[in-house]
Amino acid sequence: MKMIPFSPPDITEAEINEVIGVLKSGWITSGPKKKEFEDMLTSYCGVDRSICLSSATVSMELVLRVLGIGPGDEVITTAYTYTASASVIHHVGAKIVLVDTAPGSFEIDYDKIGDAITEKTKAIISVDLGGRICDYDKIYSVVNSKKHLFSAGNNDVSKALGRIAVIADSSHGLGSKRNGLSSGQFADFTCFSFHAVKNLTTAEGGAAVWKTVKGIDNDYLYKQFMLYSLHGQNKDALDKTKAGAWEYDIVFPGYKCNMTDIQAALGVSQLKRYADMIAHRKALVENYENAFKDILDLRIIHFDGINESNCHLYLATFPITIEQRNEIIELCAQKGVILNVHYKPLPLLTAYKDLGFNIDDYPNSYNIYKSEISFPLYSTLSFEDQKTVIDTFIEVYNSVK
Repeated sequence: MKMIPFSPPDITEAEINEVIGVLKSGWITSGPKKKEFEDMLTSYCGVDRSICLSSATVSMELVLRVLGIGPGDEVITTAYTYTASASVIHHVGAKIVLVDTAPGSFEIDYDKIGDAITEKTKAIISVDLGGRICDYDKIYSVVNSKKHLFSAGNNDVSKALGRIAVIADSSHGLGSKRNGLSSGQFADFTCFSFHAVKNLTTAEGGAAVWKTVKGIDNDYLYKQFMLYSLHGQNKDALDKTKAGAWEYDIVFPGYKCNMTDIQAALGVSQLKRYADMIAHRKALVENYENAFKDILDLRIIHFDGINESNCHLYLATFPITIEQRNEIIELCAQKGVILNVHYKPLPLLTAYKDLGFNIDDYPNSYNIYKSEISFPLYSTLSFEDQKTVIDTFIEVYNSVK
């Protein structure tokens, strides 16, 4: 029986040759290839600066640290997301504040964000789920309406912003657009994931990109990220190789979360052909839309005249119970088709229950989750295999329903 996986990476000879080139170069850790990838990302996203790191998770955490966010502060995010959007808030010692999704929506309830803002709120982490970009006009409208509550403390970057920071968890969003603007051009800081299942992969990896903060030099910001990602060391490995340049200092006890040139080589090659990869995903999404139009309850709308998604995930809900949903996924797997669920709302997970969250407070998120199914969607999925996915699902769905 042929198995159709959920989301394998798309690796060609081009990626392999880029990696071989790095391996033969004698320089495999953070160096010239990482900087090349950063320059490409900056240009691709239309932003002012980028830094590549070891994951989207650490990218978000370092943004919080660069903003001086820590104990006594609060950061808002959605209850309907993967743990990374919230765990980074906990990592820096701040309080996680979760907001439910809007009724019948995968997106945060924009009308409820304002109710969650207090004098302790320092940032909002929005989530561009599945490749659809959030409504940042609404987010900024709320943030600006609450400027009178904001206190920056002693952090220069937060002072320069003069309001709650908007951080995009755009782990799913590289290449997505809204009103003609690309992911990276909306939030103050935007973080991407290049994990193995993402549209563009470096195996593991991520990046933070940003627009210029008035009054803050971009070289200064880049250096802050470098310090945090390299033990607080004021020279990276490449700088230390220059003749007589061994001397260094540790400015503060930092972390170790840099991206290597081996990883960056994958990213460089993937970004060069990324447009074609997204185009194939778009065609797959259109096929799913046509196949499921008569049985769908709700789905992420990837294209609507405002949004132009990168089609990272095809998330959909159906008029089924949670028991039927789980049975459908199991039966499809037995027939060689791997389906998934995105996501369990955070309050359903042990870690967040232990922090005091209760799913009863997030009914809209739970209502989406209990009947949500995610379908295989990747740039190497053939239309023939997608037809097998569709036919198998509909057969199983009808038998269970």
